[in-house]
Amino acid sequence: MSGPRGEIVDLPAGTGIAEEVPGRQSPWAARPTPTRGPAYGAGSAIICDNLVKIYKVAELEVVALQGLDLLVEPGEFIAIVGASGSGKSTLLNVLAGLDTPSAGRAIVADHDLGAMKVAERTAYRRRVIGFVRQQTAANLLPYLTALENVEMPMLLDGRSRRTRRQHARELLDRVGLADRADHRPDRLSGGEQQRVSVAVALANNPPVLLADEPTGELDTSTSREVFAALRAVNTDLGVTIVVVTHDPLVAGHVRRTVAIRDGRTATETLRRDTTAEEVEAHGETIAEEYAVLDRAGRLQLPREHVEALHLERRVRLTLEADHIGVWPDGRKREEEDR
Repeated sequence: MSGPRGEIVDLPAGTGIAEEVPGRQSPWAARPTPTRGPAYGAGSAIICDNLVKIYKVAELEVVALQGLDLLVEPGEFIAIVGASGSGKSTLLNVLAGLDTPSAGRAIVADHDLGAMKVAERTAYRRRVIGFVRQQTAANLLPYLTALENVEMPMLLDGRSRRTRRQHARELLDRVGLADRADHRPDRLSGGEQQRVSVAVALANNPPVLLADEPTGELDTSTSREVFAALRAVNTDLGVTIVVVTHDPLVAGHVRRTVAIRDGRTATETLRRDTTAEEVEAHGETIAEEYAVLDRAGRLQLPREHVEALHLERRVRLTLEADHIGVWPDGRKREEEDR
């Protein structure tokens, strides 16, 4: 015969096993919630966190981005450089919403590119980023004037004719082409076409501008004009700009140049203005190159350093008071000497 069924009740606050057994902590006792620091890249305009992109070509898989980390702050103007096949164009296509990440995170202006649907991706490309390609034919419609080309993104976004016309004229004036508004692309020089392309990319007031070799087909003097237009947009409007380039004019005149190698960020070159005491020895700016340490603790040693010391397979690390020493594998060298 079964006894009376027990009743389940909630314990009053402050009671429990810890009180029944003095000096012993209950496993159910309240514990302080661990504090967490800010999320990786919090507040950044662009966040790439362990970003991976894999392309399938026939039966082969090509890993274009191999766990790339990158942060770009709001209002920053950076250049991305690297050899052909390093992954820089793939990175730009992912940031532009033209490709989707295979793994990792890519976030631009608080938009998670890996989680967006087709309609969201279209709105993202229309309003969040501007894109300037190397070939001007890919940026401008040949049968429209410069003014009409700048108006086109606003037309697609449903803005009124009066608003479109006024804003388009303001943008052309900002890039120094107010007097060329009624000219079609074939009546403009290469540099003028690219400056119109910059105005087109800014038509819907995006917070981020991406440019793929914008001066790649231009001579030095014309490249300076396009670069000056980009600098003015960055300074006056606060637009975050990322330029993929081989042009030393651009790479040498931004505050930060990021080099990509084998699908990862390898080095960063930071530039700053010199003080009055430094001008004679260093000129107007000082450039310092740093190896990039990713979130997993990995870094890529410069190729010339590796070759100079014949580093391969493995190295010895020693922790010093203010640095880490990297040493060749001495045992391998001893084996070779025998």
